[in-house]
Amino acid sequence: QLKEEGNKYFQASDYEKAVQSYTRALKLNKDKALQAVLYRNRAACFLKKEEYGKAASDASRAIDINALDIKALFRRSQALEKLGKLDQAFKDAQKCATMEPRNKSFQETLRRLGADIQEKLRIQFSTDMRVQKMFEILLDENSEKEKREKAANNLIVLGREEAGAERIFQNNGVHLLLQLIETKNPEMILAAVRTLSGMCIGHKARATAILHYLGIDSICTWMSIDNEEISLAVCNLLQSIVDCLMGQGKEEHHGKEAAMVLDTKKDLRMITTRLLDMLVSKSVSGQGRDRALNLLNKNIPRKDLKEHDNSRTIFVIDNGLKKILKVVGQIPEMPDCLPLTENTQLTASVLLNKLYDDLRCDPERDNYRVICEEYIKSKIDPQNMDKTLHAIQIVSGVLQGPFDLGNKLLGMKGVMEMMVALCGSEREIDQLVAVEALIHASTKLSRATFIISNGVTLLKEIYKKTKNEKIKIRALVGLCKLGSAGGTDYGLRQFAEGSTEKLAKQCRKWLCNASIDTRTRKWAVEGLAYLTLDADVKDDFVEDEPALQAMFELAKTSDKTILYSVASALVNCTNSYDTKELVPELVQLAKFSKQHVPEEHPKDKKDFVMKRVKRLLKAGVVSALACMVKADSAILTDQSKELIARVFLALCEDPKDRGTIVAQGGGKALIPLALEGTDVGKIKASHALAKIAAISNPDIAFPGERVYEVVRPLVSLLNTERDGLQNYEALLGLTNFSGRSDRLRMKIVKERALPDIENYMFENHDQLRQAATECMCNLVVNKEEHFINVLWWGFFFSRLKLVVLLCGEDDEKVQTAAAGALAMLTAAQKKLCSKMTEVTTQWLEILQRLCLHDNMEVQHRGLVIAFNLISADKELAKKLVETELLEILTFIGKQADDP
Repeated sequence: QLKEEGNKYFQASDYEKAVQSYTRALKLNKDKALQAVLYRNRAACFLKKEEYGKAASDASRAIDINALDIKALFRRSQALEKLGKLDQAFKDAQKCATMEPRNKSFQETLRRLGADIQEKLRIQFSTDMRVQKMFEILLDENSEKEKREKAANNLIVLGREEAGAERIFQNNGVHLLLQLIETKNPEMILAAVRTLSGMCIGHKARATAILHYLGIDSICTWMSIDNEEISLAVCNLLQSIVDCLMGQGKEEHHGKEAAMVLDTKKDLRMITTRLLDMLVSKSVSGQGRDRALNLLNKNIPRKDLKEHDNSRTIFVIDNGLKKILKVVGQIPEMPDCLPLTENTQLTASVLLNKLYDDLRCDPERDNYRVICEEYIKSKIDPQNMDKTLHAIQIVSGVLQGPFDLGNKLLGMKGVMEMMVALCGSEREIDQLVAVEALIHASTKLSRATFIISNGVTLLKEIYKKTKNEKIKIRALVGLCKLGSAGGTDYGLRQFAEGSTEKLAKQCRKWLCNASIDTRTRKWAVEGLAYLTLDADVKDDFVEDEPALQAMFELAKTSDKTILYSVASALVNCTNSYDTKELVPELVQLAKFSKQHVPEEHPKDKKDFVMKRVKRLLKAGVVSALACMVKADSAILTDQSKELIARVFLALCEDPKDRGTIVAQGGGKALIPLALEGTDVGKIKASHALAKIAAISNPDIAFPGERVYEVVRPLVSLLNTERDGLQNYEALLGLTNFSGRSDRLRMKIVKERALPDIENYMFENHDQLRQAATECMCNLVVNKEEHFINVLWWGFFFSRLKLVVLLCGEDDEKVQTAAAGALAMLTAAQKKLCSKMTEVTTQWLEILQRLCLHDNMEVQHRGLVIAFNLISADKELAKKLVETELLEILTFIGKQADDP
């Protein structure tokens, strides 16, 4: 019975239910002959479902019971052919043709398989020959340079193709590639490493074999060399291997590999251990150390915190946290420093932060803190200032990573006092490290209070006396930061003696000096981020073209602090920070009680701000911001995203500038800012998108699929918690979008915007009501049958009264939009024509007013509605002819013709 049921499902093309019936039958059945039939039938279902592995397996079970089951043999042949096992498929087809020599289907399959096998052998043979020839050219030192380059490029391309990668692997290719690496010729090493990288992608067994053949020590040694291209290529190779071992990347089945169980945990742990060893090895270049840190950053913390397993992070903390802290504690100016790049220590701080965020509970975080405290204590030695200096540098580095932990470390006995004491040291290196640590420590107000009372005088002395530019700039930033720590610039002005412009000019000078290292110039940007709170400073800064360009260039570097500082300076220059409105009554009261009342600086007024915005746009600020948005999530924090969104919103203020913003990539850059980040940041970015969407051609501003990503941010602004301007501009943007295509209209509906748009049709504010009605009018245009019949019919049938009453509004724009909506609705749905006469007693008066309207746009819409009502129903037509509408139509008909 179950077998017959399965057959019926199979004939009805319901293969899933057929499989279920055959499976249940197999569990009940004991008869071998019937079992063979059931397996054979289930194999046929799996063939139809394109599950070829299961089809081959079931067919094999049927053949095990009955070796002469011709149907099972043929089905297995079909499945094996699809799996790429042509030789096995050919054998099964051959058996079928032997049993039934006159069967044309079997003969045709044999011919096809024979031809396919010949072609495969031909390609395989030619690939083998090509691979052999390439290696001969590459390993022959006397070969022409052009030939070797061509052979190297061909080998890389071949390694990225599955068939080519397998032929290289099978023909002793890994050994030959290793020989190329050992030539020590940079071009040959690059070609070999890139080929190996291609061979590893998506193939776990091959990646594991390559890892074991080359050896993790050799791979890490190649990554350690001071050659950026080779170091990056080897890093990509190791990432490809790790992706395979972690089961990431493209999923593919490669013959017997599907049946193999590869234990990858041991290999992954071996790779992690070796990368941690690289961090503290003197033989590793700065580039190599950066690559090791990047690999740890990418592969150790969980991608999704919902995953329970954070064992990789725990392993790194237990076995490598001290090694990361050693990198963070390096002082480049000291002779025993490890080789570093400008980004090494910041990348290490980012890793510390990611590891700390990946911990799941307080005991794990306490263990992390204890390891840090013990390591710092081991470095503090009053008899050895160099060791103590490293301890202070570690605290400074942790403050740039997991900030809460850094604050706890600052609370360790003697750490803050040691920082202040080092500021007073005669050694420049002590001053450099201590000042930098004080800057990071002063972010917390409680710490800033301690430093203000203990260290400001020292910082002033250092700034005035030192001739070392690196120390001078750090002291300046420290004073700027402390001056604004209490929420005012009192300390800053007190130190500057009223001349913040003078300090800012010095910062701009440092910023433009390309001979100063990036790390020092970074501090100049941070100084300007504080100094641009002064209106005179920001006005001078935007006029300094070289300083702006230098800052934009620095923004492209992978540095979290620079990104935040650049964004902060731009927020200050565009006045896009939040300001509290002063209540006039309270101002009068404050003046009466002789309290100080802050007054708006003349250069903070709107016309000055707009001039600065125009100057920034001319300097190319949009391209710089677009570049900043592309930074890695570890570098571009949510706070930085919010600042960038604020700047974009200020830049979009003038409609004339929006075309420039779109042309320089502003539209594209705003989308991720509107979808991710702080709530304030997302609102600001969405508002900027609304401003662009309201007046721009969506096909140009947001080409291709990008326009559909903009709908959600616009809909998010249709919220009573947003202000009226945000509501209005979002509605204008959606109106513009809804006039473009059916697909866009469907997207707006799917984002559940209809109820919100309808709410604004009831608004007291004329402009909001008009914008909502126009948007709804555009949405009616959708020509998709499902859209009209289901969505609009259900939506408008219950809200038709609102649309009819809006046609009687005094506001001409609202009237035009509502009449347009009603004209299209009555044309699309005849049922709505009779319904319209029932929703309100005023319908006829409103229709007559539309038909006699002075504005020809409105009159045209009224006449279309009248035409639709008369065409829809005979009884309705009679009813209309009996009213004054006949006289109105006759009067209009006799007028002079107007196109």
